[in-house]
Amino acid sequence: MRAVSTTPTMEPGSVENLSIVYQSRDFLVVNKHWDVRIDSKMWRETLTLQKQLRHRFPELADPNTYYGFRFCHQLDFSTSGALCVALNKAAAGSAYKCFKERRVTKAYLALQVRGYIQESRMTISYAIGRNSTEGRAHTMCIEGTQGCENPKPSLTELVVLEHGLYAGDPVSKVLLQPLTGRTHQLRVHCSALSHPIVGDLTYGQASGREDQPFRMMLHALYLRIPTEAECVEACTPDPFVPTLDACWNPHTVVQPLDQLVQVLRAAHDPKPTEGGPGPCSSSMCLPGPGRPPPPPASPTETEAQRASCLQWLSEWTLELDN
Repeated sequence: MRAVSTTPTMEPGSVENLSIVYQSRDFLVVNKHWDVRIDSKMWRETLTLQKQLRHRFPELADPNTYYGFRFCHQLDFSTSGALCVALNKAAAGSAYKCFKERRVTKAYLALQVRGYIQESRMTISYAIGRNSTEGRAHTMCIEGTQGCENPKPSLTELVVLEHGLYAGDPVSKVLLQPLTGRTHQLRVHCSALSHPIVGDLTYGQASGREDQPFRMMLHALYLRIPTEAECVEACTPDPFVPTLDACWNPHTVVQPLDQLVQVLRAAHDPKPTEGGPGPCSSSMCLPGPGRPPPPPASPTETEAQRASCLQWLSEWTLELDN
């Protein structure tokens, strides 16, 4: 297995410019471009990650799957960053087991608009449900808002990295770690703080300027999937730097990003709910107050527990058209 070095890019996506950040016999981790769908059955989708993979690795495509590749999870169309691809059925099963046991660690970068976030770190705990309001189909909302159906507990860790200006507006650059896997969780939680993600046309407020940037400023920075055979771990480059986007002008460093990445890499994996420990040592959560304890292990899995896990996984991996 090997980590593959890469540099961030703001060039438009194309079939040729697929960036690989991790590669082994069983897995690939790609640095997905923003505004590129993972797969699609629509004829009008001329560029998808599946097409990029077929172009780059035609020999790895599996004819027994619809798209040719097994995506271990999903990223929204507008989100860039680390995405894991299993190269065979056994690898896909081992990754699924890690997701089911909630042993996967993810961390995201985002630029948040409308003033500076005053707290240096926080735990966001708004329950998230589906929005049944007319005209808001396929979107999510927080408990207590009109039309919010079946809200479920949701937790996100937020650490402020930098304060600065984006196109003249005050913006905070943050590291986000979802501790649950609700659809659009990070975007909904940021919006609920009245600090929506820059460029988020779905959850940004109508009076804002979220239509100004060329993309939504949400990026999957770090991913670790501790399977029994190998620890799939990748850290993608930070795309939110002034050398790549002249509109972003940071002026105050609150917490160095490289220190937080070291914490993610160095701490221990959460223990699996079934089976033995995995082969790598990293972290489930960033340091900070207000963190709930990990769920207790259960020796056997009931049908109800299995149904709950499958429901959780379907929510984690659901990709919706925005």
